[in-house]
Amino acid sequence: MSFKLPEYHSPNFAKEPFISAPNVKTERVTLKGIAPDNYHATSIYPEYFKIDGEWILASESRMDCVVVVNENKKLDVKEFRNLNVGDNVVLGRRENAEDGIFVYVDGFIQDSAEEQSFAFRSGRTRESSYSKDYDSLYELLKYEKDNGYILWALGPAVIFDHDSKNAMSQLIDNGYVDAIFAGNALATHDLEGSVLKTALGQDIYTQYSVFNGHYNHIDIINKARRAGSLEKFVENENITDGVVYTCIKNNTPLILAGSIRDDGPLPPVIANVYDAQDTMRIHCKKATTVICLATQLHTIATGNMTPMYKVENDKIRPVYIYTVDISEFGVNKLRDRGSLEVTSVVTNVQDFLVNIANNLV
Repeated sequence: MSFKLPEYHSPNFAKEPFISAPNVKTERVTLKGIAPDNYHATSIYPEYFKIDGEWILASESRMDCVVVVNENKKLDVKEFRNLNVGDNVVLGRRENAEDGIFVYVDGFIQDSAEEQSFAFRSGRTRESSYSKDYDSLYELLKYEKDNGYILWALGPAVIFDHDSKNAMSQLIDNGYVDAIFAGNALATHDLEGSVLKTALGQDIYTQYSVFNGHYNHIDIINKARRAGSLEKFVENENITDGVVYTCIKNNTPLILAGSIRDDGPLPPVIANVYDAQDTMRIHCKKATTVICLATQLHTIATGNMTPMYKVENDKIRPVYIYTVDISEFGVNKLRDRGSLEVTSVVTNVQDFLVNIANNLV
């Protein structure tokens, strides 16, 4: 089974209701960070705006933002906090061309077998079979390795196990990771495992707690802060394995966003949440496949910043998002928040990563 990108079917703007639709209305921002009333909020789908009689696609979108019309009809999708005085913001709440706005949800719909109005096991639960999802993901990642941008959002459960820690490192080494989003905990416990062979004081292979192990992660943070950077800490401790080491070795971006509960934190952790979000969005704009493992907060944040499409060389392609968690609640939370174009897998992330690495590396 080889992977092939589905074709995007553009709307036919040469027919109604597009022909007689009005040009979109706009209004200037008068207070920094505050949109005019009746602003249009974006979704995850391709959105077109009629400007001077021409329907124009917002090429870099994300949900819950506003659209700014610049010179030469260029459209920027901005977070509210990033609005500047004078920005020309799109207005309108109707999305089927009535206000010069068209939200297009059917661009990648493929012909399929006739759907039934009733069927068993149509949701995604612990009883679902995921064999086909794994096979599809293997082929997708092989394609994306050379043709896309693979973004991972990782919770610390990834590195609590010896085998999954090694599997993630192998995926980085072999080109299946273009950037990683995580928090202070993942990097801390990854380094703890590399130096002390524990994570939160438990042996990462046997899972047995070691004496005074609750000091281990704090000791790691303290030494890393003394070193001044993760690069220097890795050098000082002669670390030669793990996710942090492998990211440094391969120049793979590791974006660590801070949390109110963080110890330390480690030197590169971005404490300001909005600075972290801005940094994350740089990579979300590039992403063509997103895989989120056992991290509800980072999963929702990443999903909300990632549209379900990407414009490359004037062509529109889908963006694939996977959520993996042992909890049905965890994998379905992103879908509940409005990011509907998600494939969910209910399993523990350690087994998931080992399966992925065994089939790709």
